[in-house]
Amino acid sequence: MLSINDFNDIYIKLADGKDLELLIVDDESIRELNRQHRGLDKATDVLSFPVEFEFAKFLGSIVISYETASKAADEFGHTIKDEAKLLFIHGMLHLLGFDHESDNGEMRIKEQEIIRELALPLSLTERNS
Repeated sequence: MLSINDFNDIYIKLADGKDLELLIVDDESIRELNRQHRGLDKATDVLSFPVEFEFAKFLGSIVISYETASKAADEFGHTIKDEAKLLFIHGMLHLLGFDHESDNGEMRIKEQEIIRELALPLSLTERNS
C-alpha cells in the first residue's frame, strides 16, 4: 500500500514549498484522463497537469496508475513504492517544466541524479535509461 509519506523526501527536494495534488488511481481512470487530455485511449503510468501561472503557489496535479506501476515494478524487479517514487519524480519534473520529448535527455539526467541523491534503488536508474 502506498502512503503520502512515501513521497515526502521527493516533495521537499523539488516542490520549493509549493502545493500539488497527487492522485493514485486505477488503469481505467488514468486511461480516461489520457484519452481526454492527450487523445490516447490507453492506460499509462503517470500523467502531469502543470498550472500555467508562473507565480502560482500550486504546481499542478500528478496522477499515477497503481496498476501500471505495479506491473512495471514486477517487470523491473523493484517494489511498487520505489516505482511510484520514480513516477512521482517524473511527474514533479514535468510540473517544473521539464519535457523529455524535447529536452535532449536533460529530464532523464535529472531523474537519475535525484534517484542517486535520495538513495533510491539503482534499478530505478536502469528502469529509466
